[in-house]
Amino acid sequence: MKSFTKHLHILTDKEKEIVNITREVEKVIGDSRVKEGIILINSMHITSSVFINDEESGLKEDFMEWLEKLAPTRATPGGYRHHRTGEVNGDAHLKRTIMGREVVVAVTNGRLDFGPWEQIFYGEFDGRRDK
Repeated sequence: MKSFTKHLHILTDKEKEIVNITREVEKVIGDSRVKEGIILINSMHITSSVFINDEESGLKEDFMEWLEKLAPTRATPGGYRHHRTGEVNGDAHLKRTIMGREVVVAVTNGRLDFGPWEQIFYGEFDGRRDK
């Protein structure tokens, strides 16, 4: 069995942002020389996410609006209980849980084995710092 590990560092322009990382993942596959197998792409930070969907700006806006309704940045007057620790990112933890930590994709003939329109995204919910 062959394995290969590469860490990507992502610094977003915005505090909350969805970034297409498909090209970076494809480069990792090329660097790995793996022709057949699987690739695990995971966010190694508790306030960011990795997921698969369509590259469409309106859809990304819909995701962010939907997440904000489910886990508002500005919680009720009492705030998130997580904030009692001195943190102020309770919403980011919840958004990450909703969008997921990781994806696994088949690699066939040295390429991502995707269906139509599938792309890999990094979701940042507490950003503007290297992750």
